[in-house]
Amino acid sequence: MPDNGGVGPVEASPKQPQVRVFAKPPRKNAPPSEIVEGFLEALTSDDPKYSMARKYLTKKARQVWQPDLSTTVLADGPNADTERTSRDSDGGGYTYALSGRRVATVNEQHAYQPEEGAYTETVHLTQRKDGQWRIDRLPAGVVLGESDFQRSHHAVNKYYFASRSSSDGAEAQEPRLVADPVYVRRWSDPVTETVKSLLKGPTDWLDPVVVSRFPTDTRLKKGTKALAPDDQNRLRVPLNERADRVSTSQCSRMAAQLFFTLKGVISSGVEQVELEKANGDTLCVLNADDADAIAPHRTVDSPGYQYFIDAEHRLVRLPKTKGSMEPVPGALGSGEQKLRTAAVSRDEDRAAGVSAGGQLLFVGSLLPGAALEPTKVRSEGKGEPDNRLTAPSWDGRGDLWVADRDPDNPRLLWLGQGEGDPVEVKVSGLEGGRITSVRVSADGVRVALLVEKDGKTALRIGRVEREGTAEQPEVAVRKLRKTAPRMEEVTAMSWAGGSRLVVAGKESGGVQQLRYVHSDGSVSSGTALPGLTAVTGIAASEDDRLPLVASSEDGIVRLPPGANWRTVVKDGSAPVYPG
Repeated sequence: MPDNGGVGPVEASPKQPQVRVFAKPPRKNAPPSEIVEGFLEALTSDDPKYSMARKYLTKKARQVWQPDLSTTVLADGPNADTERTSRDSDGGGYTYALSGRRVATVNEQHAYQPEEGAYTETVHLTQRKDGQWRIDRLPAGVVLGESDFQRSHHAVNKYYFASRSSSDGAEAQEPRLVADPVYVRRWSDPVTETVKSLLKGPTDWLDPVVVSRFPTDTRLKKGTKALAPDDQNRLRVPLNERADRVSTSQCSRMAAQLFFTLKGVISSGVEQVELEKANGDTLCVLNADDADAIAPHRTVDSPGYQYFIDAEHRLVRLPKTKGSMEPVPGALGSGEQKLRTAAVSRDEDRAAGVSAGGQLLFVGSLLPGAALEPTKVRSEGKGEPDNRLTAPSWDGRGDLWVADRDPDNPRLLWLGQGEGDPVEVKVSGLEGGRITSVRVSADGVRVALLVEKDGKTALRIGRVEREGTAEQPEVAVRKLRKTAPRMEEVTAMSWAGGSRLVVAGKESGGVQQLRYVHSDGSVSSGTALPGLTAVTGIAASEDDRLPLVASSEDGIVRLPPGANWRTVVKDGSAPVYPG
């Protein structure tokens, strides 16, 4: 530590940890309790192969221990439970009990799964012939406190293509890339580990609705130890013989998956990806322009406007950064039909609006003079508008979604291309809950739902499965999972990228707060959001350079990057970006 000189500020980067932890080897003649503590501390280190942690194990235990099998995340570090710690009856060993509050588990696929509950495991020690105590039996995988997990692991999006279904028409667009979030260790060559994980395929939860363009059993070429970009951010990836015979177009799609996956891993970005055959020949080369042309990871270009409902119940728009509001072109901006909520298609050509009373859904073009077209969606809910239709949502395929909150007939509805007869979506896992808000991801593969049950509203993410035919499509939402498990009451939410959402809600006994969460249920470690009072709606863009927009007791407000909330208009509600 310096003992003289001035004091100056230190700029901390939110993307890289500023502290590295180095484990210590076991001390000679250390007692059993110190061995256990030393081993648990070694698990928190940045040692890529856990070589120091293995020094606390017997030879046999080192051979069978599989630290990559799983990671258990606890609210705090594992604690030694003295009441359950005991010495063996023959005096030859000790059993130490570990306890804690489980937060999540990261499985062998690196997938994060929220998992609240008690954690209880044991560690057994034995004394070697030289008198040194070592661990001979221990739980599978690794156990970490939440703060150590966030410091030592990095959230990464792998990318796969959305699956086509039998209900897709011949004119269906090229499937979009879908983000599959996983966690990799920061100091264990994250580039190589991420590529290996991508090649092994999507996580189990996402697997039924996505495909990889890499042939089955494609892996890195045998003998490849580490991947790293050159000084011009070009990365060469040698593959095994399974990829030797792919076509040029397939190879380009394989490279696009790699390109967008690695953009989130290499801090300086990646400019070019080159795939190699097993014999060293080039399969294909893909740069940034080619990647965007082949598989745009955003559904559309950056939106031109932000939208909301004004005091006259019209759909109005704001330029995305500066400028004054104006009614949208067409009937939805004329005031001809009073609106409660609205949604704008991702290409900003059409919009859907729910009537002021919440009973009816309309669709109209955003062209001057365009007429308003009523859909066949109607809610029969009684009483307040909150018992009728939610705000609608467009996916990247051009399909329209809306939920009916009628207590006597709650349902989720889907309209192909925003027209025709609505299809009732089968939703598994609601367990008696009622959908009160719906937001579909740009790729159309995942849907975020606010589900009300027993007076509480929680955020759930489900995967969208499409079946049937183009004439008789069947749509289902399956495998709902918790996405903000610590929030007892969620008020509003919006997709904010490939696998991230922004959520307004509060924890038990707490005040309302704004937070970014990942679609797998983990909390984003990015910059905290400034507080805002009484948030009733929030909107975010896939383009993270654009401001958040919210409705609160201060009216319609915007949060530009690096600034604080600023009021745009005093009277307004239901803010949305396209989608």
